[in-house]
Amino acid sequence: MIHVSGLRKVYDTGVVALDGVDLDVREGEIFGVLGQSGAGKSTLLRCVNLLERPTSGTVAVDGQDLTALDIAGLRRARRRIGMIHQHFALLSSRTVAGNVAFPLEVAGVPRRERATRVAELLELVGLEGKASAYPAQLSGGQKQRVGIARALAARPKVLLSDEATSALDPGTTQSILALLRRLNAELGLTILLITHEMHVIKSVCDSVAIMRDGRVAEAGRLADLVAAPGSLLTREIFPLPEPAPSGSVTVTFAGQGGEPVMSSLVREFDVDVDILGGSVEDIGGVPVGRLRVRLTGKRAADALGYLRERGVILEETR
Repeated sequence: MIHVSGLRKVYDTGVVALDGVDLDVREGEIFGVLGQSGAGKSTLLRCVNLLERPTSGTVAVDGQDLTALDIAGLRRARRRIGMIHQHFALLSSRTVAGNVAFPLEVAGVPRRERATRVAELLELVGLEGKASAYPAQLSGGQKQRVGIARALAARPKVLLSDEATSALDPGTTQSILALLRRLNAELGLTILLITHEMHVIKSVCDSVAIMRDGRVAEAGRLADLVAAPGSLLTREIFPLPEPAPSGSVTVTFAGQGGEPVMSSLVREFDVDVDILGGSVEDIGGVPVGRLRVRLTGKRAADALGYLRERGVILEETR
């Protein structure tokens, strides 16, 4: 759905914000771009809908190269791309209904059709009864729901999210992430979101790219990266003390069976399992664990073989 190739953005000041970014976002997935301030992720998002025009490279959305379009063609293409913002970007002088209706007014949609669509959208995002309220009367989470409804007004295929939860408290953040996941499932939306918060990636993303210094340092399906022992994502989610002690094993497992398998080693192989560090995290609703352990006992090698047979990933330290 989104194909970015060789994207480079150099500002007039000489700052290189993007330095040869390649990215592919599959149709219907939630793709997260993770990075700290200055990594280039916000510039990348603005280049996807050409709010920022790249210095070089191409951006294609739904098979159409946006960088090759004229102004009128780009305006039409942007109707298929919704965007939600960190600080909501609502019009304070307009009601909730007026904010949601604004892009439809710009597009010339008749008044009666606008009213019907606005009512549908407010119900979709859980704001029934708030149509006549003004932004100043809303909580942060409600404001972001208005922003999401507005972004969906023209029935886009792609939704861009610019740090949409970073201004919200943890409980509200979870409700907004749950809403995005529901919209993704019900509407078939492709969502590209940028964030500096790992819990956002863990909660809702199917795929992720990690950006550093204007480049993609790592990208792939979340489940694949988490299971890859040497991945940047794995090391960020499951930090372990380095260097690993000699004779230790780092164990990575996904699903409910990981911890019972570890505990069964003691009974079946008469080994001692010394846990040196690690944790278990919820990744997309699936418990994933990464533990550093030391096995001692005559059948320690057999116990390691038992783990491998059950799909547990092992990194041994000699």
